Amino acid sequence: MSQRKTNGAVPQGPGKGNVKRGKSSRRKRTAFGILAVIAAALFVLVSNRGAGAHPKPRPDASAEDVVHHSHYDAYPRIASVYRQAARVPQVLDGLHCYCECASHSGHYSLLDCFKSDHAASCDICLTEAALADDLSREGKSLDEVRDAVDQLYGR
Repeated sequence: MSQRKTNGAVPQGPGKGNVKRGKSSRRKRTAFGILAVIAAALFVLVSNRGAGAHPKPRPDASAEDVVHHSHYDAYPRIASVYRQAARVPQVLDGLHCYCECASHSGHYSLLDCFKSDHAASCDICLTEAALADDLSREGKSLDEVRDAVDQLYGR
């Protein structure tokens, strides 16, 4: 009988060659996975471009239901933004909230985020409302505030 050199590899039977699946194969799978995730994220961004139009402010929108800022005295930034939200309810009611709470919480506008603790735990809500108040105090119109918010969140 003849002896074959196998370089230490054990023959695995017919059709099962001595295939090594090394780092190169894992790198390719990882790279493919990363590309798939990036492609999915881009698809979501592009497909949502038309979504989230700014709502028309409701005539009865008021600060009456905004949680009072003193509820958050232990958290200065949150208290400050809730105070700001109470100053500009009509503006906030005309803004789409970029945390997409319209879809996951049924909110009509950014104002709804401040009628509960929702905004207190959401940096998007807080940032958007603070910007809206700051711009409103500078005399900017609702359309100008909308444009600034859209620009901030990449629309």
